[in-house]
Amino acid sequence: MDLSNVKLIVTDLDGTLLNANHEVSELFFDLFDKIKKLNIIFVAASGRPLYSMKDKLAKIKDDIIIVAENGGLAIEKGKTLLSTAMKTDNLLMISKLLNDLPDAHPVFCTRDKAYTTSTNPVLLELLEEFYKNSGTINSVNEIDEPVYKIAIYHEVSTEQFLYPHLKHLEENFKVKLSANHWVDISEMDANKGHAIALIQKEYKISYDETLAFGDYNNDLEMLKKAHFSYAMENAHPLVKETANFSTKSNTNFGVEVILKQLLDLKENKQL
Repeated sequence: MDLSNVKLIVTDLDGTLLNANHEVSELFFDLFDKIKKLNIIFVAASGRPLYSMKDKLAKIKDDIIIVAENGGLAIEKGKTLLSTAMKTDNLLMISKLLNDLPDAHPVFCTRDKAYTTSTNPVLLELLEEFYKNSGTINSVNEIDEPVYKIAIYHEVSTEQFLYPHLKHLEENFKVKLSANHWVDISEMDANKGHAIALIQKEYKISYDETLAFGDYNNDLEMLKKAHFSYAMENAHPLVKETANFSTKSNTNFGVEVILKQLLDLKENKQL
């Protein structure tokens, strides 16, 4: 199969497209101009909220599809393509479970704001980067809008200290390690793979025409929707095992390297 046949590009943000300073490179924006001219559909798919993704990709936000909250929400030019919020009963049940877990610091993510019941100073500082529109509440009952995802922070390791207590929820929910300090819980259909499948169907794009990049376990379903699935050098072992290909780390322009290869192949094909 030929990379030059790609019609859909999907990338995660943190640990993938964003560098160590959580920034998008100017090189990427230069490459995107060429991608846009070739009418290749570009999707940014992240665990971040919609407003944070728009901020990071402000230069191109009106030219791409944004899949936010791990696939709970998909937006194209202001139009909602997908919206999978948590059911109220499920939200209350999981919130109660988290209250009984020591050192679990939950963040309840709605479309336009994030709420936390935690006063952990490290978490509150992190919210400035990932959830700038945030507030502190006493109880999840105070939230009167749909919650798309619960992101739970642990200061040392979510995989070691929180995931074992939440793993049993996987029978009915998506429970995903999204970074070393974070684990995300959402409804079963709220995942990046489900969102990408919807986009592929909408635009009649096949598995063999899809290119995807990821680094952590919330990218697994998405990577399985693309023949050209790339694990970053800095990726979780399970991501490396799942992806069909590999690229350099996010700090060494791993996404950009492959995008340049794709563009060179397309250019040579047109000659």
